[in-house]
Amino acid sequence: MHIAVALKQVHDPNTPPVLLRIGEDGRTLELPAGMSPTLNGYDANAVEVALKLKEVCGGTITVLSVGDDSTKNILRRALGMGADRAVHISGPSGLNGDSHSIAMLLGAAVKKLPSVDLVLCGRQASDSDAGQVLFLLAEQLNLPAVSPVKFIQRVERNFAIVDRMADNGIQRVRVTLPALLGVSSEINKPRTASLKGVMLAKRAEIPTWTQGDLGIEELVPALILRRLYIESATDSSAEMVPGISAREIGRALADRLHQEGLI
Repeated sequence: MHIAVALKQVHDPNTPPVLLRIGEDGRTLELPAGMSPTLNGYDANAVEVALKLKEVCGGTITVLSVGDDSTKNILRRALGMGADRAVHISGPSGLNGDSHSIAMLLGAAVKKLPSVDLVLCGRQASDSDAGQVLFLLAEQLNLPAVSPVKFIQRVERNFAIVDRMADNGIQRVRVTLPALLGVSSEINKPRTASLKGVMLAKRAEIPTWTQGDLGIEELVPALILRRLYIESATDSSAEMVPGISAREIGRALADRLHQEGLI
């Protein structure tokens, strides 16, 4: 089984908002000194799914990511976890990459790989929370897509049975392979790369495929980010309502709300 896993590099979602700054171009986020972009959490779950499937079914795992040269860092993390091969796709990174463009680049790259039996993605990216790339990618590859997947019940040569999270419960779905699955964080806890894996990942050759290599003459984004801005915090205040008994406090509160025109 050949499994392809799409990854995205994002800013750490645990970064306190007060430490984030908007770049001079007005469209990028500047991270605090000493902090680097990281692998999208849901995508780490997807890598772990691929590794567990490989342990059961055998095969190979190829990880792919679109972005600038620094994107190779998250590819090396996936290699350290146990992926077999990584491909860096030169293209827009972070919030500058619209879902349509990223899906086009990923789709062309997957088609260039040896035949793929399963494509895995995180259910969404923590920087935009859009959750669109996986469905656009599935359309590019003409594959059925199931997301968000909480548990994989069974994988056979021609089909998989998975549990999909729904609004009012869990749906058990049988999907024909090849297919694309968008996995959620409930599915597993990603492993930590071993020291040996980290050392091998550092020495691994990661090719870069350009737009020309993928046969894409012109990449026209469907959405262009014009400007980022941070809303200033609104002022808030509290006022203690006087009174001794609950009845007095309730009456005083009602009078105060009436004065403010709220009731």
